[in-house]
Amino acid sequence: MLLTDSDLQAMWLTVRLAGIVTLILLLLGTPIAWWLARSKACWKGPIGAIVALPLVLPPSVLGFYLLLTMGPNGPVGHLTQWLGIGSLPFTFWGLVFASVFYSLPFMVQPLQTAFEAVGERPLEVAATLRASPLDAFFTVAVPLALPGFLSASILTFTHTIGEFGVVLMIGGNLPGVTRVVSVQIYDHVEAMEYMQAHRLAAVMLIFSFVVLLCLYSWRSNPMKKGA
Repeated sequence: MLLTDSDLQAMWLTVRLAGIVTLILLLLGTPIAWWLARSKACWKGPIGAIVALPLVLPPSVLGFYLLLTMGPNGPVGHLTQWLGIGSLPFTFWGLVFASVFYSLPFMVQPLQTAFEAVGERPLEVAATLRASPLDAFFTVAVPLALPGFLSASILTFTHTIGEFGVVLMIGGNLPGVTRVVSVQIYDHVEAMEYMQAHRLAAVMLIFSFVVLLCLYSWRSNPMKKGA
């Protein structure tokens, strides 16, 4: 057998994590990107910088502060304990929470660029046809920004799959709970199981390439048909 049961378990956990994070960020990142693309408020710059922080912060720094925030003495930790959920660190949903922050710019920035490319004219035309701002967003802006949604989803999904520092800091190394593929590969290398590490890394490399190839091909076909 090429992959062990623990390898397959780590792969499933990783894909599950990436899928959930991508869906959450589609819901959270879309209004943030829309506001950043259209707002002229003075705090647009600081908020944009906060969103982009994970691009430049070392994962260990971000993971450390998220660990403090979600810990028993942190604000999120107090809230989750008050709700009866318990502490999030070293749980799967703690990984989800941390990954949402870590992958936020990979969702928001492509969407912001796509919304900025839509421009004002299509929305003004929709307004003259008595479309409400919400109607104009869903019937005009979203269809025109569809390639941006696709790019953002690709980047978020693949980036979450490749996480290591943040997930190790927040989730530790619990089999079947927080041990994702990147941590599993690290374990193989640490145990000098280089063949197992190579097999798992190769599978993830091929998987990531196929996902990117299929999604980018799908995105380019509508553009060619419309030409």
